[in-house]
Amino acid sequence: MSSLPVSAETVKAKEFWIGFLLAGLGAVLFSAKAIVVKLTYRYGVDALTIIGFRMMLSLPFFVAVGIVQARKARQGKLPRLTARESLQIVFLGFIGYYLSSYLDFLGLQYITAGLERLILFLSPTFVLLISALYLKRPIAGRQWFALCMAYLGVILVFVQDLSLSGDNVMLGSMFVLGSALTYSLYIISSGELIKHVGATRLVAYAMSVSAVISMIHFLSVHSWQGLIQPLAVYELSLLHAVVHTVAPTFMIMWSVARIGAPMTSQLGLLGPVSVLFLAGWILDEPVTLLQLVGTAFVLAGAVVLGRRKA
Repeated sequence: MSSLPVSAETVKAKEFWIGFLLAGLGAVLFSAKAIVVKLTYRYGVDALTIIGFRMMLSLPFFVAVGIVQARKARQGKLPRLTARESLQIVFLGFIGYYLSSYLDFLGLQYITAGLERLILFLSPTFVLLISALYLKRPIAGRQWFALCMAYLGVILVFVQDLSLSGDNVMLGSMFVLGSALTYSLYIISSGELIKHVGATRLVAYAMSVSAVISMIHFLSVHSWQGLIQPLAVYELSLLHAVVHTVAPTFMIMWSVARIGAPMTSQLGLLGPVSVLFLAGWILDEPVTLLQLVGTAFVLAGAVVLGRRKA
């Protein structure tokens, strides 16, 4: 018999399933941002405008959370940030949410949403390789197998896109590859900082920094005239900011608190699969057998990496 009372088991099960649903929905919403970006490009805007509007419209949400976190720090409920930690947060906001997103949106001008999502899903492999190179963490045999599976899958979909979209696929893929690499550096750099600062505060502060940098870049290039856009651009940008940025950011954070990072990461596999079919449905991007095989290889590699021993 279980040592837990029935009521305690019920509460625990409820928390698990809430976390399970949050992780799955958060993964789908995060990945579906590529669809919104592709739709916004149809109105003649550039990557800088898309990221500028995204961060401008999401900034109030993250500032509000940041203010609450700062108040807790002043009340002694959270440790105060040191000067070094503040500089680290600025760096993480630049590399993880500004530079990575900007490169991603540049790439989406040239490649399909399905290929973009698969390339971004190589981030765990970059984390593994960088950790092995700089942190001297050995890579096991099964991890090498997972790396080969993941990269083979991306190559298959890349070849498919190359035949359908032309030479710009290489340029777009390099931009998105740079996005995956910079995001991997963000993940590695935030590892120790998050233990002291906390996930909620780190996300709120770093996203606020990223928003300010994005808006400065946008205004320096397009000036205030860049804000004059069709209503549809504002509507899609608001959707992008709230549904595909703010909401999934906190969904993933809350799911980690309930079911842990490993399972949350595993449920992230729903992302590239959902985008493949959403892109076919909404953007009329082709869904071919080669794409399905490539996606299967990438997901298989991610599963093996997700189940590796600590």
